[in-house]
Amino acid sequence: MDPDLDEPTLPSPPHRPRRRGVYLLPNLLTTGTLFGGFYGIVAAIDGLFLQAAVGVFLAGLLDGLDGRVARLTHTQSAFGREYDSLADMVSFGLAPALIVYLWGLRELAHFGWHWGQVGWLAAFVYAVGAALRLARFNTQSSEISRRYFVGLPSPAAAAVVTGLVWVCADTGISGVSMSIPAALITASAGALMVSSIRYYSFKDIKLAERVPFRYLLMMVGVLVLIAFNPPLILFLCFFGYMLTGMVQAVVRRRRRKSHPVTSE
Repeated sequence: MDPDLDEPTLPSPPHRPRRRGVYLLPNLLTTGTLFGGFYGIVAAIDGLFLQAAVGVFLAGLLDGLDGRVARLTHTQSAFGREYDSLADMVSFGLAPALIVYLWGLRELAHFGWHWGQVGWLAAFVYAVGAALRLARFNTQSSEISRRYFVGLPSPAAAAVVTGLVWVCADTGISGVSMSIPAALITASAGALMVSSIRYYSFKDIKLAERVPFRYLLMMVGVLVLIAFNPPLILFLCFFGYMLTGMVQAVVRRRRRKSHPVTSE
């Protein structure tokens, strides 16, 4: 008889079920981002355009926090990335397009039927630009540098579009008088999101490291300016950020033309 047959077989270890669930803190911040965009849409439908713009700006603030919190707490997940992308599409794609359309772009219809078509098409260009921007970012995030974004980031584009609405609503300027500039800015922001223009991402700034004291004074000065007139200063900051990428792209192109690379 084979002696191996007399040895008792050990029971296999019990199968431990895989833990299912999501990380609460970063996804809670992402939910806040989604809420800000959804509130902006509802407020715009009710004609509360100032509150609608503020909702989108709050969504942008929370969107900037969820990724950093996930990295600091080591709670990144595939679910969180997908959820964040869907929330960004609502808050920085659909919400700004609908807010600016209900505020000013639909007023283009007063100039004629064809102008009314231009209004909703400008809003659509922005919405589809945001969708393509997010899709490209999700598929190429591992291939691009962390220092730069390729194309205007959707939160910055949303801040430009809704910032214009916020400034005008705060100062009593009607959407009718700003309908043409609003259409140009909205369509331009949508096109820049899918462009190949590089924008500085600020991701290489390490907040935990020591910096010169003057940097702290500069930040205090920026906060004082924002507190002085939040809608105007925030709009000018994001509009300047949008223009900065365009100017740098023109400068780089001229440098390449003036110093062509010659092959030996």
